[in-house]
Amino acid sequence: MQTIGFIGLGIMGAPMAGHLLDASYPVVTSDHRKPAPADLVAKGLKTVAGHAAVAEAADIVITMVPDTPQVAEVLFGRSGVASGLSAGKLVIDMSSISPIETKTFAERINALGCDYLDAPVSGGEVGARAASLTIMVGGPEEAFERAKPVFEKMGKNITLVGGNGVGQTTKVANQIVVALTIEAVAEALVFASKAGADPAKVRQALMGGLAASRILEVHGERMVKRTFAPGFRIELHQKDLNLALEGAKSLGVALPNTSTTQQLFNSCAANGGAKEDHSALVRALERLAGHEVG
Repeated sequence: MQTIGFIGLGIMGAPMAGHLLDASYPVVTSDHRKPAPADLVAKGLKTVAGHAAVAEAADIVITMVPDTPQVAEVLFGRSGVASGLSAGKLVIDMSSISPIETKTFAERINALGCDYLDAPVSGGEVGARAASLTIMVGGPEEAFERAKPVFEKMGKNITLVGGNGVGQTTKVANQIVVALTIEAVAEALVFASKAGADPAKVRQALMGGLAASRILEVHGERMVKRTFAPGFRIELHQKDLNLALEGAKSLGVALPNTSTTQQLFNSCAANGGAKEDHSALVRALERLAGHEVG
């Protein structure tokens, strides 16, 4: 069985790595920044000194970190993954980062005789814990087939959507849909609540009709119950919408509602909510309405 290197054991990465350990994959991580989670160590997670050592020990290296600069540092910084790679290994970035930079990263890894897949995910902390993530993959088909058994331990809807960079483009599109749907659910619940309706019952009723969605189910409940501990932080969704708006500008595409939703996220961040769950976008609309849902 192939050894997996996993760098980035945060809210998403820790349960993802846990599923690989549960499936009996040998998993190694680096001692970078903070100690490995105790529950993963108990399952057999090994820690080595630095990212290069992870690459030396592993057949497949997975990165799951917050943003493009962090991926660049992990891969190509001093004693980074690239310095520990040997020909034939596979690097998989499951972070959500710039599609343009992803293509550059892939070229640099390919030049070392290794394959590269960009494989961002959707499903949040709930999906990571349930091993039900949607995984959007960009890269060569042969590398995808090699990685597929690993992906299947972490997700359900796994699709090779194109070459390197296309996985990240798909994730940006996903984040547009998610953000705008969160905004729509928030508007609906603020409207209904201020009109005097019980928002919990409104949400329950809507779940039986055409407005039903996973976001109405999960994030609508968060809005009603005021549970904004992060599954996916507002500051990370801001980052993803920045990628969308920057890409749209370069393509000459207008994304008016994406821009508006980003301003609502900006309002939340300005009011101290950057690290809250992205369902807390409802707070920006509540401030405008002078009324709180729930």
